[in-house]
Amino acid sequence: MKRNSLSSFSVCLWLLFTAVMLQAGESAKGKYAHMLFNELFEDYSNALRPVEDTDKVLNVTLQITLSQIKDMDERNQILSAYLWIRQSWYDAYLKWDKEKYDGLDSIRIPSSLVWRPDIVLYNKADDDFSEPVNTNVVLRYDGKITWDAPAITKSSCVVDVSYFPFDSQQCNLTFGSWTYNGNQVDIINSLDSGDLSDFVEDVEWEIHGMPAVKNIITYGCCSEPYPDVTFTLILKRKSSFYIFNLLLPCILISFLAPLGFYLPADSGEKVSLGVTVLLALTVFQLMVAEIMPPSENVPLIGKYYIATMTMITASTALTIIIMNLHHCGSEAKPVPQWARVVILDYMSKIFFVYDVGENCTSPKREKEEERKLEGDDGCQKRHKEVRSHLSNRNDDCDLKEKLSGNLDKSYGVHGENVRETINCCSCYKMLIKNIEYIANCVRDHKANWAKGIEWKKVAKVMDRFFMWIFFIMVFFMSVLIIGKAA
Repeated sequence: MKRNSLSSFSVCLWLLFTAVMLQAGESAKGKYAHMLFNELFEDYSNALRPVEDTDKVLNVTLQITLSQIKDMDERNQILSAYLWIRQSWYDAYLKWDKEKYDGLDSIRIPSSLVWRPDIVLYNKADDDFSEPVNTNVVLRYDGKITWDAPAITKSSCVVDVSYFPFDSQQCNLTFGSWTYNGNQVDIINSLDSGDLSDFVEDVEWEIHGMPAVKNIITYGCCSEPYPDVTFTLILKRKSSFYIFNLLLPCILISFLAPLGFYLPADSGEKVSLGVTVLLALTVFQLMVAEIMPPSENVPLIGKYYIATMTMITASTALTIIIMNLHHCGSEAKPVPQWARVVILDYMSKIFFVYDVGENCTSPKREKEEERKLEGDDGCQKRHKEVRSHLSNRNDDCDLKEKLSGNLDKSYGVHGENVRETINCCSCYKMLIKNIEYIANCVRDHKANWAKGIEWKKVAKVMDRFFMWIFFIMVFFMSVLIIGKAA
């Protein structure tokens, strides 16, 4: 028991001694850090470029890390991104011998105390022109300064929406010194591209790369070169949201529009359906116009909307014309011979168009019509028999009139039988005239009714023809927009 207590006591003493030594070491380093800071910045000025020879170029290494895309405003053509900007350079006046300061090789100090390169984003589109974030810098014993500063940048980006919502965008982030030329401060790429290892995945855009290119430009105002580094952010839009909310409803509405030709003309809803579909597409077109910039490049989905609206406008106009054909009455001219041959004989068979009021589920229609025709023939036969009988009676009346006239001349006798016979003959003549008038009216009515039936069948055939034509047009338009997107 005594041995165990002694061993535990010795361990506690060793841990206490180690903690005291570490605290003493840290306090010693803190002491040397204060001493180093006071000596370094005793005669230091952060206003001048930290080089011993003013003709010497100061190299600044630049590295950009993309953390997140905050917003892509296509209408105003502004890209908002969250970046980590790392700059490193050597300060000739901030060096020390680490052996003199107990091996202290680096310190952290506010960035406002040292000279910083005035590297800015050239294509900045933010109204706020505030100073960079005043974070600390890491100062090494050899004079190397590393400055990591987070920044939320808003840069101008030329947006090409020709293939929206299947488009890709390239946004440039150009960094360079605002006042120093290439003979004073030179910018060097730390990597061949931006760092995307810490990128937070965006819900709308995919990142396909961020290559970096160094440019040396000579402006018209100055003869000195001005270097800059341009990071090109390659973005690919995730189109699922726009497919399900903008494109797919338009395709469904487009396939609904040709069905207006299939509606019966007497329903009174053919024109109203076309107008309703046209208004629905106009609403979608306005939604796309609010998102897109007012440029000359019409987006792909906008072209599809315009083409569909044009097609629906044409279908509505054709529907009105066909309805006029359907409602041709007895005053209309007969169907031309070429229309009888082309439309009623050939096209009606191609598009399986039956007579008006007939469909494929009533095959007994033909038998009923045959019976009706047979009934009409029987009536006509009976009508002929009646007319022949009446004509015979008329001849008999004429003969009796002649005989009665002869009798009157020869004997001068007026009997009641003769008078009754003459009155009966006049009634027969009046009855024949009335029957002939009624028969002519019925015949004219049937002719006018048959003329209207022919025009209705012509309208029905044309409806079915344009329905398939517009279905094919909608199908090919949908395939074309998908093909262009691919």
